[in-house]
Amino acid sequence: MKLEEVLIVGGSGFIGTSLANKLAERGIRVRIPTRRRSRAGHLLLLPNANVVEADVHDDAALDRLVSGVDAVVNLVGILHSREGKPYGADFEQAHVRLPQRLVAACRHNGVSRIVHVSALGARADAPSGYLRSKAAGEEAIRAGAPDIGWTIVRPSVVFGPGDRFLNLFAGLLKYVPVLPMGGASARLQPVFVEDLTELLATALEWPEAVGQTWDAAGPKVYTLEQLIEYVGEVSDHRGLVVPLPMPVAMIQAAVMERLPSPPLSRDNLRSLQVDNVTDGPPLPFGAAPTPLETVAPLYLSPTRRKAEFFGLAARKREV
Repeated sequence: MKLEEVLIVGGSGFIGTSLANKLAERGIRVRIPTRRRSRAGHLLLLPNANVVEADVHDDAALDRLVSGVDAVVNLVGILHSREGKPYGADFEQAHVRLPQRLVAACRHNGVSRIVHVSALGARADAPSGYLRSKAAGEEAIRAGAPDIGWTIVRPSVVFGPGDRFLNLFAGLLKYVPVLPMGGASARLQPVFVEDLTELLATALEWPEAVGQTWDAAGPKVYTLEQLIEYVGEVSDHRGLVVPLPMPVAMIQAAVMERLPSPPLSRDNLRSLQVDNVTDGPPLPFGAAPTPLETVAPLYLSPTRRKAEFFGLAARKREV
């Protein structure tokens, strides 16, 4: 099937911006909903992008968005929710109900292709509401779309210019040189945003991707503590990570949840109890993932010379 236009739900963010560029390079038009068009100004310069003000949680608006496209990519994901069983109301709306409604809108409009982004570690019995809701979203796609060609991609944490992962720690270390941290020993396998979006674009175009669930990760596994220390080294804001016992970390997170934009929640800590790594190859069909050390210095280092030094050192280690 030739793709002419793709709806990217959650397309105005970090991952969506990269994917929109990838598809535009292929000559594919992209339709990107946002609640406020002003927040997606960076996408307006893309010649193939149609940025639409719409609420994707409104059934009528979602039906209009899906009408006329050839495929849908769902990138919607949130990290925080009000507490609740089994996931909390916000996780349920974003991670479970939205996939259900997307499938219904696809069926109503005759759209036969959907690519859904989930998360590594998503399981119905996972310790966090985030991961349980992501698992329920996967099931909504598989069970609700037997007549729709679906692909599910489960990335680890995603890094790249503009990320809210490495940049978060760089910002914290700038002002807080000592970080008391729960889950410091959690294992992560970060994937470069460009690798992830290349995989998503390929999944849309490759018929063999239909019915597949793929992991997406980087070439190396780190503990959270190792990543924070590396960010401090590269950004010239070295810090000390002080691992906290989980009961103490939960109290810390409960306090942070009261902030307007909480950097950490109790549910985040529960997610860190599950290794965010893949058991198989980092990327499907033998693709070579990009090492974090060759990219992160380019946007974390305060000077070009230091960025070049870290990049060169990383390349030498690969040889």
